[in-house]
Amino acid sequence: MKKHISLILALALIFALALSGCGSSSAPIQIAVPNDTTNEARALLLLEANGIIKLKEGAGITATKNDIAENPFNVEIVETEAAQIPNIRQDVDLAVINCNYAISAGLNPATDSIAVEGAYSAYSNILAVKAGNENSDKTKALAAALQSQRVADFITETYDGAVMSVVDNPTDGFDPSVDYAALAGQTISVAASPTPHAEVLAIAKEILAEKDITLDIQEYNDYVVPNTVVDDGTVDANYFQHVPYLDDFNAEQGTNIVSVCTVHVEPMAIYSGKQADLSAFSK
Repeated sequence: MKKHISLILALALIFALALSGCGSSSAPIQIAVPNDTTNEARALLLLEANGIIKLKEGAGITATKNDIAENPFNVEIVETEAAQIPNIRQDVDLAVINCNYAISAGLNPATDSIAVEGAYSAYSNILAVKAGNENSDKTKALAAALQSQRVADFITETYDGAVMSVVDNPTDGFDPSVDYAALAGQTISVAASPTPHAEVLAIAKEILAEKDITLDIQEYNDYVVPNTVVDDGTVDANYFQHVPYLDDFNAEQGTNIVSVCTVHVEPMAIYSGKQADLSAFSK
């Protein structure tokens, strides 16, 4: 009788271990995405486009993980501050990274990613100012410099497809309606992300210097302060965001910042982490 009981217990233990092993194989696939509203939605739309999840009808550019209608591959969305995603990439299965942070981490979405979004115009990066300042000579001078052929050429030559100019009719760098003589000796301040925005602005700085105008480029590593310093008047303009993010920021923070012009687009992409590719989603 004791032998039978021992045998039953042994079989029960083996069965329990087998179930445990099955449980570990069905562990969720962790995918890190930006935790700000518009970039999380952008990341989720990219995951949906690659057949990983399905969002609720009409979720669109404000979708969150709560809008996931179908999750056939047991994906766990890990909401993370956008700037930190490259740092945790090795700890998750996949990572959806904004282009500027990817470039800073030595990644090119055109060559290093598993999947990359198209050049959606909704996500073109913009020059933005506080409402009421969009027609000032300072703003128009900076916009003309950023929409110049020299900037477009710099973007094409420097980023190898990771960043793309969206300016249809580049200027010579100057706006004929601006009184550059009156601006001579003055400073225009602009808040920007380090890559690629501050790098692009360095070309605009050279253009403005030809008219004796100083461009003060202030670099920030987050998506909040560049807007707050424009809204409070500390800085004249910023260049780091797209319109969906700006609209959401204005709505949440009660700020009144407006887009002046579009300059470039940075494709968001999916990068490998613990998983090297998307083969787990090809079932």
